[in-house]
Amino acid sequence: MAQNPPSAPLLFDRALLLRRQRRAATLGPVNFLLDRVVEDMNDRLAAVMRDFQAAADIWTPGEGLQAGLRQRLPLLNPIAPPDSGAEVLPLANASLDLALSALAFQFVNDLPGVLAQIGHALKPDGLLLAAMIGGDTLTELRQSFAAAEAECEGGVSPRVAPFADLRDVGSLLQRAGLALPVTDVDRVVVRYDNAFALMQDLRRMGATNMLFERRRIPTRRATLLKMAQVYAERFADADGRIRATFDVIWLSAWAPHESQPKPLRPGSAKASLEEAVKKGKT
Repeated sequence: MAQNPPSAPLLFDRALLLRRQRRAATLGPVNFLLDRVVEDMNDRLAAVMRDFQAAADIWTPGEGLQAGLRQRLPLLNPIAPPDSGAEVLPLANASLDLALSALAFQFVNDLPGVLAQIGHALKPDGLLLAAMIGGDTLTELRQSFAAAEAECEGGVSPRVAPFADLRDVGSLLQRAGLALPVTDVDRVVVRYDNAFALMQDLRRMGATNMLFERRRIPTRRATLLKMAQVYAERFADADGRIRATFDVIWLSAWAPHESQPKPLRPGSAKASLEEAVKKGKT
């Protein structure tokens, strides 16, 4: 079983993340993003003409993914996040036909290490299909808090997690030794009455601040009110409701197999670019 390198930086307090996800479950979870991802994952898997026997759901919060895919994948095995916060997957080498994950990888400290472990766990020509929050997610909230803290507290503290962008994720798939990587973004813009309604939804998603470098004292009321004011001034529509951006990054890749298409060797093309340009001008 692959082990994480000990030097991976710790950005996220994963033990705190689990506690907040459990709290969200008791509050009544807000699942509109997860429900959207589950529906999309069903559609994407339907386009793959293959039967998957050994499949694993890696760290998806709740049971929505397993319930949504039960008909297609009756033997989908859930892999629960470890309570200790360690990012080691209990998977044997070449044991999976399919690895899935929904809205979990954005809170991984060592994403390259986790992707490498999945690569080892996949059988040749096995598929990884996952969705994670990334890109410009919550950019409005980030900017509003930064402006409020700069005015009210004389400095800015980390509140919204740093998110990977599309190019980063594609590179990480290749770095993990996976083949035929594909990434794309599904941008979801949600409207709220005010910033506090958005923050309530984030709490019920179990997605509030769990950065190790977070400020450990409660946010001042004046800062919160200023944040809400800035948010309304900069990111409200004509009807007064505010916008919140969520970018869902989709990633897929395959464990290498000899049947997969290979890139041409440099210099092996039978026609030069110069010749193609000349023909296009005639």
